[in-house]
Amino acid sequence: MKAMILAAGLGTRLRPLTNDRPKALVEVAGHTLLEITLRRLSGFGIREVIVNVHHFADMVVEYLKKRDNFGMRIEISREDVLLDTGGGLKKAAWFLLEDSTSSEEPFLLHNVDVISTINLDQMVWLHRKHDALATLAVQERETSRYLLFDSNDELCGRRIVDKQSTELMRQTPEPRALAFSGIHVISTRFLKMMTEDGVFSIIASYLRLAGQGEKILCFHADESYWRDLGRIETVLQATQELERGMVRL
Repeated sequence: MKAMILAAGLGTRLRPLTNDRPKALVEVAGHTLLEITLRRLSGFGIREVIVNVHHFADMVVEYLKKRDNFGMRIEISREDVLLDTGGGLKKAAWFLLEDSTSSEEPFLLHNVDVISTINLDQMVWLHRKHDALATLAVQERETSRYLLFDSNDELCGRRIVDKQSTELMRQTPEPRALAFSGIHVISTRFLKMMTEDGVFSIIASYLRLAGQGEKILCFHADESYWRDLGRIETVLQATQELERGMVRL
């Protein structure tokens, strides 16, 4: 099984920490976000990873080279222009399709700036059991952007709080609003179904395909530890939690 780490963002919310480095190399309890993500993927048996880069891209390349890629096969997908999550994945599709024996074979997509104890094996199991196109780890917590799911745990829309807008791709009674964690399990056939081009969010593809009847499932991860490390205050919070042994990754 392969994985992609989304690490190309500018990390503007992490300034001044990202004034001289990419967000992937920001440290939490003495470990970079990239190292934490790679070691977590490795712990689930993943040995082949592609990482997209943009801001201070050469620093990421040099960092990995000095550490012998943490014993993994790691490819780099350079983005001269930030392509967002969907565009970034589409550019890196060659790696995920390489040597793929089945269009249903899944891969993991993981934001570099989230840290969690979400059980990836269980996510993959659920994904395969239900023959899903994609499976998204979600939690019940406050966020500015919710994904909406029906009674079968299938994606049916989204809600953007600050714009007071709700978009339903399929009518369903009382859709459930859940917060996305930035961790996906995706079947490789999805890569050939992304008709969007250039700069675009993967959520746009998910919503379009959900409206066409494709199965985009949610994986409930409320019992798991999770932190978005896109802001300085959450980096400090996670550092304290790790140093105190409150969380073991």
